[in-house]
Formats: sequence, C-alpha cells, structure tokens
Amino acid sequence: MKRLLVPLAAASLSAASLALPAAAEPSWVQDPLAPKPADAYSNAFFWLDGNAAALKKATQYHWDAKDVPKLVTTQAKTFDGKPGMTAPITSSKPGAKVKNVNLPRSIGKVFFLDSKGNYRWCSATSIQSRHRNLVATAGHCVYEDGKDVYKKWVFVPGYYQGKAPWGVYAGAYAFTTYDLDVYDDYDGDYAFVAVHNGFTLTEEKEVTKSAYDAWKGDKWVKHEEIKKEEYDAGFSKYGAGGPYWSKDFDLTPEKVGSDYKGEKTLTRVEVTEAAYKAAPKATAANQNGEQYVQDGPAPISQEAYKKLLAEKADGKVLALLTVDKDKNGNEIAWYETRFYLKQWVKTGKQIKYFRDHYIIGLAKDTGKLGDVVGGQGFAWNQPKGQPVYVFGYPGDPHPDGDKPYSGVTPKFCYGKTGTKTYQVNTFKVEEHQVLKCSLTGGADGGPWLIRYNNAKRTGYLNGVTSIFHDQDGNQRIDFVSSAYFDSETADVYNKATYAQTKSVVGPNGEILH
Repeated sequence: MKRLLVPLAAASLSAASLALPAAAEPSWVQDPLAPKPADAYSNAFFWLDGNAAALKKATQYHWDAKDVPKLVTTQAKTFDGKPGMTAPITSSKPGAKVKNVNLPRSIGKVFFLDSKGNYRWCSATSIQSRHRNLVATAGHCVYEDGKDVYKKWVFVPGYYQGKAPWGVYAGAYAFTTYDLDVYDDYDGDYAFVAVHNGFTLTEEKEVTKSAYDAWKGDKWVKHEEIKKEEYDAGFSKYGAGGPYWSKDFDLTPEKVGSDYKGEKTLTRVEVTEAAYKAAPKATAANQNGEQYVQDGPAPISQEAYKKLLAEKADGKVLALLTVDKDKNGNEIAWYETRFYLKQWVKTGKQIKYFRDHYIIGLAKDTGKLGDVVGGQGFAWNQPKGQPVYVFGYPGDPHPDGDKPYSGVTPKFCYGKTGTKTYQVNTFKVEEHQVLKCSLTGGADGGPWLIRYNNAKRTGYLNGVTSIFHDQDGNQRIDFVSSAYFDSETADVYNKATYAQTKSVVGPNGEILH
C-alpha cells in the first residue's frame, strides 16, 4: 500500500546509547522532541501565533485512499505475559456530549510539520502516567521517513476549529517500539509522548529594551510617531538612537523611468491580482511595470480578514482575500495575497521620528496534562472480542471519493474486536486487532478504549488506530486495525511513564529555560 507520507523510522539510538549488552535486542527507543522549555514554547507558539492560523491550516495525515490493504486472518493472539491494567486519571470537568456518548476530555489532535514543511495532524489521547504528562498516538504520527521524529510536535486536547480550550502541550520525549523504529514493523505502530505543561497566550506587556532583548517568547515593537523636538530630547537624554527612540526614512514616491540617470531605487507598487497577471514577467532588466512579487497567500485572523474585507469594499485594499471552509460551509481559515509590480523612484528621503514601545506577549501555565483533562487507563495482554470505543478526528474521503467527515469534530465507533488477529502484508503486520468501523484517515492515532465508563468518560487504552481497510472491496473503509497491546507495549509504556517534563512558562508569564 502506498502512503503519501511514509512514517517508517530508522534506529535513532545505537546499541551503545541504549547501554544494553551486545547480544540483547531492545524493545523500545526514546527520541527527544523539545526537552528544553524555551524550545517547547517556540514549538507551541508556532501553532498559536496569528490567532492559531497554523492550527487551522493543518491537514490530516494522509493515506492514499485509492489503495487500501486487505486483512488476512491468523490465529488468536497468544499472550506473552499476564494481563495488566493501569487505572485512568478521572477529570471532574465535563467534556463534549454527542449522540448520548460522552466524548472523553482526554482526546484531541497532535500537530506537527513533516519534512516537506506540510502542516499535519493526527488523533491522540492523554493517558495515565507517573507524572501525568503522557500522550498516546500512532507511531507513524510521531516518526517519519525511517529516520526522525516530526518537527514542532504538540498535543491540543479538545481541539475544535483552531481553538485550544485547555492549552497547547509541546512534546518533550517520544517513545516507541524498537521494531517499528528499525524494521518498519507495524505490529508496533504506537508511540507515547511525554509533554511539558500546557500554556495559553493571555496578554501583552510593555517592558524595557533590555527585558525585551532577553525575552525568548513572543515580542514586537510598536512605533509611535513623534515630532523632531521630542526625538531630539530623547536623543540628548539616551544617546544615539537611544533605547526608546528611533527614526526611519520614507522614500519619496517620485516615479522615474528605468533609464533615469540620477540616483534611483527599485521599489514596488501594489496592484490587483488581475493587473499583476496581465503585467510582463520579471526580467533582469528590471523595467517599470514588470511583475515584482506575489506575497501570500498568508494566513490571517478572522478579525483581520473582516477588517480588510470592509476596507476592500471601500476601495482601500487591493489584496486578494480568500477563505477555507469545511464540509458544512463554515469558515475555518482566512488568507490575504498581495501583488506588486516593479517601479523605479528617485532616492529622496523624508525622516520620521518614533517613540518605541517594546512589547512582550505573556503566557499562562495551564498545568500538567493529566491534571487538566484527566487521562485514560492503560491495558495490555487483554482477551480479544471485547467491546471497545474507538475515537478520532476522521477527515479523509473513502476510496470512492465520498467525504462524510470534516476532520473538525471527533467521531467514534463502537463494537467488539475480532477474536483473531490479522496480517497486513504491505505493512509487515502479523498480529493486528481489528474492529468493524468506517472512520477514515485523520483518525490515525485515536484511542481504542475498553471498559469505557460513559459517565466518567474514562476507560482503558488497549490500542490506537493504525491502518484503514476496505475488506469487502466496495471502495469504502469498513475496518480499522491497531497493534495488539502486549507485554512489549507495556515495556515501552513503562519507560515513557517515568519521563519527567517541566513548566514552559513561569508565574509571571516568562519563558523558563
């Protein structure tokens, strides 16, 4: 089967770094995502910036829905150890309720950048751990191309249309099976990620220049135009430029021809999309009126979009404004694109003077993941044929092109798993557990919960969605499968549950190091 993204990871830890005897074969690997709080903040802020524009831009991890693998029946799974269970973390706060099934607060989306720079997401859940900081998802939602973990990996519990109601939790360390990491063995297609404390962006604060320079988080400068006399007074007090004063130059927009012999500067003139497309292509001669640059589409907030749209109606804005919509016609992302042509102008300078305001963006710590949304229990070596709920955010179409899911809201399947395990030859799968279910791609990594308590919204994680199947050949997904959680899974989980992580922001909103 062909996947548009190939999530098969090569060994990232050598035998020496694992400190194991030469003859021993390890069962797990650990990889760093962003252990340092400053790096974790940077990763999370990437997704939150611009009214969470990056979150809205992301698309589901992609399967090639035209080439779906078949399941091959095998014998019932033989336990490799005693059954075991770890109790869930119960959250007292309510979650969403859909069709009489209370959705667990623990589920959400993981977001990451692949090696091509694409913004992607999968499904995942918070689970019980010693430090209440663990996320479970599919291994292919953490590892890519047989080599590395994805970049800017974060978990957003309760995600909905760009909203992070309980904060964003940046990944610190990833744990998966040695066989998946080295041999591309999808019998181990699961991963546990220890995440830092979550945080949200709250407010802005004006600070001194030195505090601004030292700030590692979100920051910007606001320029207040002032009179020359005010600038001169500041210059006299603070020295050249000063920590709070600046000046800039405005090019006098006196247009000249390309053959003008005096001092001139190549600048740009904004035009409409139609005028840009009608203009000559750019050349090394830099003639007036040639295409200069297309800037965008750049993600903007809904508020900025509405403001620009009103100004465009008044003829004040030339930019092309576009939106993305979900299946139901709801706007979910907004963009602006600006177009420029080349124009030579005389080099004339008009000095402007400014009072600079140094602004930092403050963040609020939302606490440990398990304390905020709870966490599902964990179970291994469980008997087959048990009732199970499978949750996830499906977004891909079926192989026949029908697209019943938007990927915006979580969905679920319910039923009993098969009493046998199954092979999937194209993924080196020998023993996957299966469930009759029509969820599609995007639900990758979503939890399989046995003994689910609808009132408490908790159960025991006994699998994560790995592969989608069209068993009857009618071009519709009809089964999903998961790695069988056995003693090796428990070993990987036990390693992950000891991983300690940190707060990313301090009590005053400062970024910790």
